[in-house]
Amino acid sequence: MTILIAEIMSTRVVTIDMDDRLTVVKEIFDAAPFHHLLVIEESKLQGVLSERDYLRTLSPNIGAINETERDNETLQRRAHQVMSRDPVTISPRKNIKQASQLMLQHEIGCLPVLDNGTIVGIITWKDLLRAFSQS
Repeated sequence: MTILIAEIMSTRVVTIDMDDRLTVVKEIFDAAPFHHLLVIEESKLQGVLSERDYLRTLSPNIGAINETERDNETLQRRAHQVMSRDPVTISPRKNIKQASQLMLQHEIGCLPVLDNGTIVGIITWKDLLRAFSQS
């Protein structure tokens, strides 16, 4: 049995603009149970900003007693300064084996799902693992 991406992808995708500050990203990641944001410009996908990208950018002193103004300035960076550009994407008509191969080949944790250039969903390694374990 072949499982298509359209059958298991998340269709509730959260996007941010290229010029959104990391303070916006922080609010989203603090409130939501997911780890990837799609970065858009004029409704077109420009990149992916993972929670790992975000955390790697922040000063380790944020929220600590020795936090300085300079540490806090890292939250003023913009999404386009932190995101991964030229993201690998997949069509909703592809199958989970193809998605798995792409993720392994490119060493990534998610694939934006595009249909004729329009964002229709996102699939993560957890979605793939869930689908494989239920098939």
